[in-house]
Amino acid sequence: MNIATPQNHVVQAPAPVTLPVRGTQSRFPVHRIYCVGRNYAAHTIEMGGDPNREAPFFFQKNPDNVVLDGADFPYPPRSSNVHHEIEMVVALAKGGKDIPVESALDHVYGYAVGLDMTRRDLQDECKKAARPWEIGKAFEHSAPIGEIVPASTIGHPENGAVWLKVNGEIRQQGDLNHMIWKVPEMISYLSGLFELQPGDLIMSGTPSGVGAIVRGDVMEGYVEGVGTLHAKVA
Repeated sequence: MNIATPQNHVVQAPAPVTLPVRGTQSRFPVHRIYCVGRNYAAHTIEMGGDPNREAPFFFQKNPDNVVLDGADFPYPPRSSNVHHEIEMVVALAKGGKDIPVESALDHVYGYAVGLDMTRRDLQDECKKAARPWEIGKAFEHSAPIGEIVPASTIGHPENGAVWLKVNGEIRQQGDLNHMIWKVPEMISYLSGLFELQPGDLIMSGTPSGVGAIVRGDVMEGYVEGVGTLHAKVA
Protein backbone atom coordinates (compact mmCIF):
# COMPACT_ATOMS: atom_id res chain seq x y z
CA MET A 1 0.00 0.00 0.00
CA ASN A 2 1.27 3.46 -0.88
CA ILE A 3 0.79 5.58 2.26
CA ALA A 4 0.38 9.27 1.49
CA THR A 5 2.55 11.73 3.41
CA PRO A 6 2.12 15.48 3.90
CA GLN A 7 4.82 15.96 1.24
CA ASN A 8 2.86 14.27 -1.53
CA HIS A 9 -0.76 15.29 -0.91
CA VAL A 10 -2.10 17.00 -4.02
CA VAL A 11 -4.53 19.09 -1.93
CA GLN A 12 -4.45 20.13 1.71
CA ALA A 13 -5.29 17.16 3.94
CA PRO A 14 -8.28 17.69 6.25
CA ALA A 15 -7.53 18.16 9.93
CA PRO A 16 -8.45 15.16 12.08
CA VAL A 17 -11.69 15.45 14.04
CA THR A 18 -11.24 14.77 17.76
CA LEU A 19 -13.27 15.11 20.95
CA PRO A 20 -12.02 15.89 24.45
CA VAL A 21 -11.92 13.12 27.03
CA ARG A 22 -13.05 14.05 30.52
CA GLY A 23 -10.30 14.12 33.12
CA THR A 24 -7.42 13.88 30.64
CA GLN A 25 -5.49 15.96 28.13
CA SER A 26 -5.98 13.23 25.53
CA ARG A 27 -8.38 13.39 22.61
CA PHE A 28 -10.72 10.83 21.05
CA PRO A 29 -10.25 10.61 17.24
CA VAL A 30 -13.54 10.30 15.34
CA HIS A 31 -13.65 7.75 12.51
CA ARG A 32 -17.30 7.41 11.49
CA ILE A 33 -20.63 8.49 12.99
CA TYR A 34 -23.48 5.98 12.84
CA CYS A 35 -26.98 6.99 13.95
CA VAL A 36 -29.77 4.63 14.99
CA GLY A 37 -33.19 5.65 13.70
CA ARG A 38 -36.34 5.55 15.80
CA ASN A 39 -34.91 3.74 18.79
CA TYR A 40 -37.40 5.04 21.38
CA ALA A 41 -40.97 3.77 21.08
CA ALA A 42 -42.63 7.13 21.79
CA HIS A 43 -40.46 8.89 19.21
CA THR A 44 -41.22 6.16 16.66
CA ILE A 45 -44.93 6.82 17.12
CA GLU A 46 -44.26 10.58 17.01
CA MET A 47 -42.61 10.16 13.59
CA GLY A 48 -45.41 8.00 12.24
CA GLY A 49 -43.68 4.64 12.63
CA ASP A 50 -44.52 1.31 14.22
CA PRO A 51 -42.93 0.93 17.68
CA ASN A 52 -42.88 -2.86 17.50
CA ARG A 53 -39.37 -4.25 17.80
CA GLU A 54 -38.18 -4.78 14.24
CA ALA A 55 -34.62 -4.75 12.92
CA PRO A 56 -32.84 -1.44 13.64
CA PHE A 57 -31.84 0.86 10.79
CA PHE A 58 -28.92 3.24 10.59
CA PHE A 59 -27.80 6.34 8.74
CA GLN A 60 -24.53 8.23 8.92
CA LYS A 61 -23.19 11.67 9.61
CA ASN A 62 -19.68 12.77 8.67
CA PRO A 63 -16.89 13.28 11.20
CA ASP A 64 -16.51 16.91 10.17
CA ASN A 65 -20.18 17.51 11.06
CA VAL A 66 -19.09 17.49 14.73
CA VAL A 67 -19.51 20.69 16.77
CA LEU A 68 -17.86 20.83 20.20
CA ASP A 69 -19.75 21.53 23.41
CA GLY A 70 -20.42 25.24 23.86
CA ALA A 71 -19.90 26.16 20.21
CA ASP A 72 -22.67 27.78 18.19
CA PHE A 73 -24.91 25.75 15.91
CA PRO A 74 -25.26 27.85 12.74
CA TYR A 75 -28.78 27.62 11.33
CA PRO A 76 -28.30 25.74 8.05
CA PRO A 77 -29.26 27.00 4.59
CA ARG A 78 -32.08 25.68 2.40
CA SER A 79 -34.25 24.81 5.39
CA SER A 80 -36.94 26.50 7.46
CA ASN A 81 -37.69 23.59 9.80
CA VAL A 82 -34.63 22.39 11.74
CA HIS A 83 -35.22 19.99 14.66
CA HIS A 84 -33.26 18.99 17.75
CA GLU A 85 -32.79 15.32 18.72
CA ILE A 86 -30.96 14.66 21.99
CA GLU A 87 -29.03 11.37 22.18
CA MET A 88 -26.49 9.38 24.14
CA VAL A 89 -23.40 8.78 22.02
CA VAL A 90 -21.40 5.55 22.24
CA ALA A 91 -17.65 5.82 21.49
CA LEU A 92 -15.83 2.65 20.40
CA ALA A 93 -12.30 1.72 21.45
CA LYS A 94 -12.21 -1.48 19.40
CA GLY A 95 -13.74 -2.47 16.09
CA GLY A 96 -14.64 -5.74 14.46
CA LYS A 97 -17.16 -7.67 12.39
CA ASP A 98 -20.04 -9.82 13.64
CA ILE A 99 -19.45 -8.88 17.27
CA PRO A 100 -21.49 -11.04 19.68
CA VAL A 101 -23.98 -9.20 21.86
CA GLU A 102 -22.40 -10.78 24.94
CA SER A 103 -19.01 -9.13 24.32
CA ALA A 104 -20.14 -5.93 22.60
CA LEU A 105 -19.60 -3.67 25.62
CA ASP A 106 -15.93 -4.71 25.66
CA HIS A 107 -15.59 -2.59 22.52
CA VAL A 108 -16.85 0.62 24.15
CA TYR A 109 -14.42 3.31 25.25
CA GLY A 110 -17.00 5.67 26.69
CA TYR A 111 -20.09 7.81 26.25
CA ALA A 112 -21.06 11.40 25.43
CA VAL A 113 -24.09 13.63 25.02
CA GLY A 114 -24.95 14.51 21.44
CA LEU A 115 -27.51 16.24 19.25
CA ASP A 116 -28.66 14.85 15.92
CA MET A 117 -29.67 18.13 14.29
CA THR A 118 -32.04 17.54 11.40
CA ARG A 119 -33.30 19.59 8.47
CA ARG A 120 -36.75 18.04 8.91
CA ASP A 121 -38.32 19.62 5.85
CA LEU A 122 -35.56 18.29 3.60
CA GLN A 123 -35.60 14.90 5.30
CA ASP A 124 -39.37 14.67 4.78
CA GLU A 125 -38.92 15.43 1.08
CA CYS A 126 -36.36 12.64 0.86
CA LYS A 127 -38.70 10.19 2.60
CA LYS A 128 -41.54 10.97 0.17
CA ALA A 129 -39.24 10.45 -2.81
CA ALA A 130 -37.63 7.30 -1.30
CA ARG A 131 -34.24 9.00 -1.44
CA PRO A 132 -31.31 8.92 1.03
CA TRP A 133 -31.44 11.27 4.01
CA GLU A 134 -27.98 12.87 3.78
CA ILE A 135 -29.17 16.39 2.96
CA GLY A 136 -31.42 16.30 6.01
CA LYS A 137 -28.96 14.69 8.40
CA ALA A 138 -25.31 15.03 7.30
CA PHE A 139 -24.95 18.76 6.81
CA GLU A 140 -22.29 21.01 8.34
CA HIS A 141 -22.45 21.40 12.16
CA SER A 142 -25.25 18.83 12.42
CA ALA A 143 -23.57 16.80 15.20
CA PRO A 144 -22.92 18.80 18.38
CA ILE A 145 -21.18 16.35 20.74
CA GLY A 146 -19.80 16.84 24.24
CA GLU A 147 -16.74 15.38 25.90
CA ILE A 148 -16.24 11.63 25.96
CA VAL A 149 -16.61 10.11 29.44
CA PRO A 150 -14.68 6.82 29.78
CA ALA A 151 -16.70 3.73 30.65
CA SER A 152 -13.92 2.92 33.10
CA THR A 153 -15.17 5.91 35.09
CA ILE A 154 -18.97 5.63 34.80
CA GLY A 155 -19.62 2.07 33.66
CA HIS A 156 -22.20 1.41 30.94
CA PRO A 157 -25.39 3.46 31.50
CA GLU A 158 -28.57 1.42 31.05
CA ASN A 159 -30.99 3.63 32.98
CA GLY A 160 -31.19 7.35 33.54
CA ALA A 161 -32.88 10.53 32.45
CA VAL A 162 -32.37 11.96 28.97
CA TRP A 163 -33.68 15.44 28.33
CA LEU A 164 -33.30 18.55 26.22
CA LYS A 165 -34.19 22.09 27.25
CA VAL A 166 -34.58 24.99 24.84
CA ASN A 167 -34.29 28.39 26.50
CA GLY A 168 -34.68 26.68 29.86
CA GLU A 169 -37.89 24.82 29.01
CA ILE A 170 -38.07 21.04 28.67
CA ARG A 171 -38.71 19.90 25.10
CA GLN A 172 -37.61 16.25 25.17
CA GLN A 173 -37.67 13.86 28.08
CA GLY A 174 -37.12 10.13 28.37
CA ASP A 175 -34.99 7.42 29.95
CA LEU A 176 -32.19 5.28 28.59
CA ASN A 177 -34.16 2.19 29.56
CA HIS A 178 -36.80 3.20 26.97
CA MET A 179 -34.43 2.35 24.11
CA ILE A 180 -35.86 -0.40 21.91
CA TRP A 181 -32.39 -1.64 20.92
CA LYS A 182 -29.88 -1.55 23.75
CA VAL A 183 -26.25 -0.56 23.25
CA PRO A 184 -24.82 -4.11 22.99
CA GLU A 185 -27.48 -5.04 20.45
CA MET A 186 -26.79 -1.92 18.37
CA ILE A 187 -23.08 -2.67 18.24
CA SER A 188 -23.63 -6.32 17.38
CA TYR A 189 -26.17 -5.64 14.63
CA LEU A 190 -24.18 -2.77 13.13
CA SER A 191 -21.01 -4.89 13.05
CA GLY A 192 -22.84 -7.30 10.77
CA LEU A 193 -23.33 -4.50 8.25
CA PHE A 194 -20.00 -2.67 8.57
CA GLU A 195 -16.58 -3.52 9.90
CA LEU A 196 -16.49 -1.23 12.92
CA GLN A 197 -13.31 0.65 13.76
CA PRO A 198 -11.74 2.30 16.83
CA GLY A 199 -12.98 5.87 16.86
CA ASP A 200 -16.46 5.08 15.58
CA LEU A 201 -19.36 6.85 17.27
CA ILE A 202 -22.91 5.53 17.52
CA MET A 203 -25.73 7.98 18.23
CA SER A 204 -28.25 5.80 20.02
CA GLY A 205 -31.59 7.42 19.19
CA THR A 206 -33.77 10.14 20.66
CA PRO A 207 -36.82 10.27 22.96
CA SER A 208 -40.06 11.94 21.90
CA GLY A 209 -40.54 15.70 21.86
CA VAL A 210 -38.37 16.61 18.87
CA GLY A 211 -39.16 20.05 17.57
CA ALA A 212 -38.04 23.13 15.70
CA ILE A 213 -35.42 25.62 16.81
CA VAL A 214 -34.84 29.20 15.65
CA ARG A 215 -31.88 31.55 15.71
CA GLY A 216 -31.12 32.75 19.21
CA ASP A 217 -32.38 29.60 20.93
CA VAL A 218 -30.12 28.07 23.58
CA MET A 219 -30.15 24.26 23.77
CA GLU A 220 -29.08 22.29 26.84
CA GLY A 221 -28.98 18.51 26.64
CA TYR A 222 -28.47 16.02 29.45
CA VAL A 223 -27.87 12.29 29.85
CA GLU A 224 -27.83 11.08 33.43
CA GLY A 225 -24.46 9.71 34.43
CA VAL A 226 -22.80 11.11 31.30
CA GLY A 227 -23.11 14.88 31.38
CA THR A 228 -24.51 17.93 29.61
CA LEU A 229 -24.18 19.65 26.25
CA HIS A 230 -24.78 23.29 25.35
CA ALA A 231 -25.25 24.93 21.97
CA LYS A 232 -26.70 28.27 20.85
CA VAL A 233 -28.46 28.55 17.51
CA ALA A 234 -26.73 31.26 15.51
